Amino acid sequence: MPRKDTGPSVKDKKMYEALRDDGASKEKAARISNAAAASSRSKVGRKGGRAGDYDDMTKEQLMQRARDVGIKGRSKMSKKELVSALRNH
Repeated sequence: MPRKDTGPSVKDKKMYEALRDDGASKEKAARISNAAAASSRSKVGRKGGRAGDYDDMTKEQLMQRARDVGIKGRSKMSKKELVSALRNH
């Protein structure tokens, strides 16, 4: 079923719709599709990568990161649960 018009802020409507169909939020789909429209699609996946791997962080570092992004219930989480919560946030 076609969605409503995505609005003028989305630059690559086809990619936006594909991302939404895959379950991405409106904000995430718009951000990715606009990044792809601003550069080549192959470069979009290579952007970023400055953050370290969660598995290499200490529990204290993970707790700070969880605090920064606003994950609730973090004080009772194990390191494994923190990593999972951060990856799925």
